[in-house]
Amino acid sequence: MARYHIETYGCTSNRGESREIERALRDGGHRPVGSPAEADVAILNTCTVVEKTERNMLRRAKELEAETADLVVTGCMALAQGEQFREEGVDARVLHWDEVPAAVRNGECPTPDASASPAVGDAVRADGASAVDGAGTVGGDVADATGTAGDAAGAGGPSAGDPEPILDGVVGILPIARGCMSDCSYCITKQATGKIDSPPVEANVEKARALVHAGAKELRVTGQDTGVYGWDTGERKLPELLDRICAIDGDFRVRVGMANPKGVHGIREDLAAVFADNEKLYDFLHVPVQSGSDDVLGDMRRQHQVREFREVVATFDDALGEWTLATDFIVGFPTETDADHDRSLDLLREARPEKINVTRFSKRPGTDAADLKGLGGTKKKERSKEMSDLKMELMTETYDAMVGERREVLVVEPGTGDSVKCRDPAYRQVIVQNATEHGLEPGDFAEVEVTSHQTVYAFGEPV
Repeated sequence: MARYHIETYGCTSNRGESREIERALRDGGHRPVGSPAEADVAILNTCTVVEKTERNMLRRAKELEAETADLVVTGCMALAQGEQFREEGVDARVLHWDEVPAAVRNGECPTPDASASPAVGDAVRADGASAVDGAGTVGGDVADATGTAGDAAGAGGPSAGDPEPILDGVVGILPIARGCMSDCSYCITKQATGKIDSPPVEANVEKARALVHAGAKELRVTGQDTGVYGWDTGERKLPELLDRICAIDGDFRVRVGMANPKGVHGIREDLAAVFADNEKLYDFLHVPVQSGSDDVLGDMRRQHQVREFREVVATFDDALGEWTLATDFIVGFPTETDADHDRSLDLLREARPEKINVTRFSKRPGTDAADLKGLGGTKKKERSKEMSDLKMELMTETYDAMVGERREVLVVEPGTGDSVKCRDPAYRQVIVQNATEHGLEPGDFAEVEVTSHQTVYAFGEPV
């Protein structure tokens, strides 16, 4: 059996894919080691969201190639730009995520059967520990060790094809679908993930239940675009899925991952009602608008218009007393004029999101936007700085208003030193120091008073 080392870059969905790879490898008897030099095989799970990331992936692949006997490259860059590794002379096998376990040591990673192993699998933790209980079940739920969630069928429980739950500390990563319905002119990730492929609601609910029973206190519902979950089957299923996850017994919280404005717009009333009705849902929504100009959105092929983004925000404003809007802006798209940029700034001031990702446009090979004549680097840098300054101003106002307030928080993970990172009901980060003194550890709920902040997170004292 092989000794393996795996490195993961990029989004929560990518981390989820790596957990699935690790689960299959461990089920096959392979074992993790601490460094590529100790490994029989190194696995690099790549990201390719911007050009700088692409360069970093190629550099890291070359470093790993020199350190290990066998290198496997997977993930978004591998699937969308696999030829880049060959062109750079990297000696590696470039594989789809699902192909990696069987490829390790020439496919000797076996599929367990009932005669070779227990009838249920482990909920794999990020530290390699098992979340399985002594009876051989994931918190009492039957879950097979191999396959894909898309095969779920029958009497409402998971089939032999359902994937295992993925647990990282007290955080459960729940990928509800792979792919999206968009065709953005600048995006290379679509080439890796393809069109939306939505497993049944029941299969995802069972995965969520298994995660909760295995110890998850925060479920992160992930996907390339959670808002279009179910569209491939002709239905819009995200509100139903979230409602059913929140009905699972247990004290836990649920964070919904990125959902594009077009997908959310058609279900905004139902979705906002689910948020309002379920305290387990963090009042947090990540809706990447990308530009405040309809002309630029058209050139980006973003499918939504600014009006639809505004209507989503207004619906959630009406439904929720306090919530966190997260959004993304791309600055310096090739067709963006000064007036377009000003419209983006105006939209940012109007919508007042509390979490804002600002990205300078970079050309991705094989995309239609790569053929457009780009703006100069100085222009993009100036626009990025202007928007980033406004972003910091808005975030400072948000955290200023929190000081002196009391909030219930969930301890999610250890921080630096003797501190812990917590999340309030709107998914704002609150740091509690001297955690040992207060008896706090991941998974605990506590009431804190916010005492100060550092612009992007607050500090709190237990009360």
